[in-house]
Amino acid sequence: MTRELAAVIFLLLVGLAPCLALLAHARRSRYSPCQLLFLFLATLLARLLWRASGSRQLPGAAAGGAVVICNHRSSVDPFFIQTIADRPTHWMVAREYCEHPAFAWFLLGICEAIPVGRGGIDTRATRTCIRLAAEGGIVGVFPEGRINMTERFMLPGRPGAVLIALRARVPIIPCYIEGSPYDRVPWSPFFMPARVRLRIGEPLDLSAWYDQEPDKEVVQRLMLDCLNSIRRLADCETGEAQLAGRDWKPSRQQLEADMLASRRRARQR
Repeated sequence: MTRELAAVIFLLLVGLAPCLALLAHARRSRYSPCQLLFLFLATLLARLLWRASGSRQLPGAAAGGAVVICNHRSSVDPFFIQTIADRPTHWMVAREYCEHPAFAWFLLGICEAIPVGRGGIDTRATRTCIRLAAEGGIVGVFPEGRINMTERFMLPGRPGAVLIALRARVPIIPCYIEGSPYDRVPWSPFFMPARVRLRIGEPLDLSAWYDQEPDKEVVQRLMLDCLNSIRRLADCETGEAQLAGRDWKPSRQQLEADMLASRRRARQR
């Protein structure tokens, strides 16, 4: 064997090694090949563009299903949670985005998101979440229901995450994301460097209420406990967690005012 041939074989082996390692990982992974590719890209963005730091593993999820709850400041908040999960996280996403031609292929085909209506209770979406969590999946819920562009720590939350966790008999994992970028439109974070910090709390055990019929007052109290767990992760000592009414929805004027405030904050960074 000549030196030239040996050098070519060596270079081929060096080039094939990462591909073989990726294939081996894909065979063991709970992600599809397309999901692995997007997970790789999401991790690059999280680490390089948004300089994410903090927790490196989702606790308790490996043992079975779970409901993840988190504050919501940006359209890319799910990216940070997904980079530390061992399987796809099924996020509840507003139905209009899941039906939009520009986003549907990604949200439904790659992210396996769960379309949900913004107004009131979406029974179909709730049942899908319960089934996925009960089967060992991870369901992601933003209790605020929309991106928080206000100066408040969190918007009033809805109790859907607790109902899903009780019906599926799984724990709730609280998360807090600090510094995620956003400027009024879903794609804006991809052009905004940031410094993001992710904090993951210990799973909240709701097993004491599994065999009880969900009472409205109990569900609301448990949801307030969950929201307060996010506040503790953020070391937020001012204000109190609040629940939204069943049909609560911001006015158009309030949304426009929030967008203007969000843009001002983005310019100041």
